[in-house]
Amino acid sequence: MEAARAWGIPRSILLGRPQPGPGEPLWLPEDRWWAMALMEAESGLCGDCGHPLAETTQATAEYAYDASITKCHACLAGARRVAAHQEKNGKTEGLKVSVFRREQ
Repeated sequence: MEAARAWGIPRSILLGRPQPGPGEPLWLPEDRWWAMALMEAESGLCGDCGHPLAETTQATAEYAYDASITKCHACLAGARRVAAHQEKNGKTEGLKVSVFRREQ
């Protein structure tokens, strides 16, 4: 269902149903059911960490979780480029950063 949502197509078409012809519905009742079920499941998750809010918001969960840190060196390169741009008084509004792998 997440792949269907990402591609903007109904689940049944992702699973192989042919494209509907003129006058045929794009979304079948089962497609709508799956989409609504995904929305309901996600509504109970934290938007930041993705864990269930029903668990993570309990007082007893205060020390029940741990975390790890991972450094993405591609993102670091982008952050460094932005910092250098800002140091030259460059504005960041609307700035898009493209990160690419250097030639070896």
